Amino acid sequence: MQAVSAEAGAMSTPTNPEVKELNPVDFIQLQQYIEYCSLKVKDVLREFDADGRLARHRHGECINEEGFRLFLKTYLGVEDFPVDLCQRLFRSFQNSEPTQEDSAKEVFLKDVSCYFSLLEDGQPRDKLEFAFKLYDRDGNGVLDSSEVDRIIAQMMHAAEYLGWDVSELRPVLKDMMTAIDADSSGTVSLEEWVEGGMNNVPLLVLLGLKMTQKDGQHLWRMKHFNKPVYCNVCQSMLLGLRKQGLCCTCCKYTVHGRCANRNPGPCTRTYVKSKKETGVPAHDWVSGNCDSRKCEKCQKKIKSYQGLTGKHCVWCHTMRHDACADQDPTECTCGPLRDHVLPPWAIYPVVKERQNNVKNGCSGSTDDSELNTTPDGQVLQISPVPNTHPLLVFVNPKSGGKQGERVLRKLQYLLNPRQVHNLCNGGPGPGLSFFRNLQDYRILVCGGDGTVGWILDAIDKSNLLVRPPVAVLPLGTGNDLARCLRWGGGYDGEDLSRILKDIEGSSQVLMDRWSVQVIPDENQEKGDPVPYEIINNYFSIGVDASIAHRFHTMREKHPQKFNSRMKNKLWYFEFATSETISASCKKLSESLTIECSGTPLDLSSLSLEGVAVLNIPSMHGGSNLWGETKKGDTKGMTSQEEPEVIVDPEILKVTSQDLSDRRLEVVGLEGAMEMGQIYTGLKSAVRLAKTSQITIRVKKALPMQIDGEPWMQPPCTIHITHKNQASMLMGPQAKSSGFFNYK
Repeated sequence: MQAVSAEAGAMSTPTNPEVKELNPVDFIQLQQYIEYCSLKVKDVLREFDADGRLARHRHGECINEEGFRLFLKTYLGVEDFPVDLCQRLFRSFQNSEPTQEDSAKEVFLKDVSCYFSLLEDGQPRDKLEFAFKLYDRDGNGVLDSSEVDRIIAQMMHAAEYLGWDVSELRPVLKDMMTAIDADSSGTVSLEEWVEGGMNNVPLLVLLGLKMTQKDGQHLWRMKHFNKPVYCNVCQSMLLGLRKQGLCCTCCKYTVHGRCANRNPGPCTRTYVKSKKETGVPAHDWVSGNCDSRKCEKCQKKIKSYQGLTGKHCVWCHTMRHDACADQDPTECTCGPLRDHVLPPWAIYPVVKERQNNVKNGCSGSTDDSELNTTPDGQVLQISPVPNTHPLLVFVNPKSGGKQGERVLRKLQYLLNPRQVHNLCNGGPGPGLSFFRNLQDYRILVCGGDGTVGWILDAIDKSNLLVRPPVAVLPLGTGNDLARCLRWGGGYDGEDLSRILKDIEGSSQVLMDRWSVQVIPDENQEKGDPVPYEIINNYFSIGVDASIAHRFHTMREKHPQKFNSRMKNKLWYFEFATSETISASCKKLSESLTIECSGTPLDLSSLSLEGVAVLNIPSMHGGSNLWGETKKGDTKGMTSQEEPEVIVDPEILKVTSQDLSDRRLEVVGLEGAMEMGQIYTGLKSAVRLAKTSQITIRVKKALPMQIDGEPWMQPPCTIHITHKNQASMLMGPQAKSSGFFNYK
């Protein structure tokens, strides 16, 4: 086996003429698999140790193609990884002689491990240490230059995969190696390697640095520019066909990769240094890249002269000619989003008080104030601008594929990064802790219905002075709660400034939330864990839960097959068709009893395959199971006047849904075929009851779901009672041609 050279990162020509080289589509496909990984590379690597279950596939430092296939199968957690893609990936790690037999071809396990570790989530320091120790075979804490070259080759390999213009990265890494080996000894220690890497901005971006602690540090990302852009350091144009340079998410300061290490100007401040400086608004100008925009001062076009042109303010986002920005300095108003923005002059540090051991119950960091402190340990406090309603934003970057990450970046620019919280970094605790003393603020949750439920639970447990109203930016599919609150079925790249203005014009509504208690019958086998203890949207048993359970099980096994709304709908249709044929929940009335506020429901005359308990008028991505009630039909009763339970079919016909009436609606489902008619709006389900509490007794194992999360439940008793009401924001009435049409 020939050793892998320093150029191992370059894609080699496959020896088998039928197997093509890796192409961009392969990279996209691989990225989709990696997004759903639950294991880390180091976990998979242990399986190849002497006592691991894959040890027999390791031959010294190498693995053959079968070992590589098993590495991918274990790491990605999929049974059906495409064979041709596996072959092309395998050959990308090779530098084999054309005469070598296929069966004898091998690749270095450490090269494969290093490459995939660079692409997974994690802290840059940990990735640098992992890569170093991977190649430090004798464990003496020192690598020679050829071994470091191999790490860098895999970094280049990973950068190509991520779409970088590597001609920019190669000299940056070469300069780093020259600086690290200052004594020209030809060896590098772990300490030297980590210190050099942590001071190399482009390398940190490649390793996935996504947050900064210090004020004034840029939050860089590699970006492709589709028009001429100039470097804020050397002032020359960024060139290249792929991602040509680094751009700060927070202030749009832009540089070449090589210039990022040359002491670029600081990022915008996010808070002032003392309470005395609060309430003093001032523009924060960043030079350049305003070509062809209109100057806010003189109203003339900002023209480019082959260099940095014009200035833009980070807080009000206005643009001016250089001369116009320098003369007559006006106060910054924070622009059109003034009502939402927490500018730096509204945040100040105070001396940290004695540690309070009482937690707010949210998952995440060991100390909720940890992400809201200055480097010298002072705690940040908010002094809001008068007559504003600061927006606390929570983003689930894993929702909606890459949508969550894009929304996170855009909001970090439109608002103060201090008010935009990545839920993967400590959960909702730090954000709620930061805003807890404010009297008048709003919350925006960017994610699916599950993310909204997470935030509402965290608010319950936080003992806040006020319960802030919550708006939703729906990411991904489903989003029933967002639909009935008029925020739409899914974000599709619209202007976020417009959506923020819609939040400003939204109205406050209360939404019922319900406790659900599942008590298994004695001497029964333990079923799947119940996903939630609270119902925000709906609960169901039978046919629709069976379809959802099949969908969920398949998605767990093959997540890459469920990466678009259209694919999800096709899979759902296939499972619904198979459920129609199998009718697994036939004669459901013989398997359960339902009691509504002490009144038993008579289901004997109905041929039901499912029962749904509704809190909101949307289920399964926009279906209204209760159906519309004509305005003229309603009796106009308030929830206080309504009886605890209504089961009379004639009264139910003229009873409408209300998400704040402290009542649940119960409907019956006749089968999968009928579910299809309900989804397409051709009919509604059978109205069974409207009630303030429900008890369901189940006599055999049945599929169930809460808010779209299904599970299989053995015989049990289920109690559903009113918990509380959450303050939500209802979107403004959409225009007929707008995106956010209320369904």
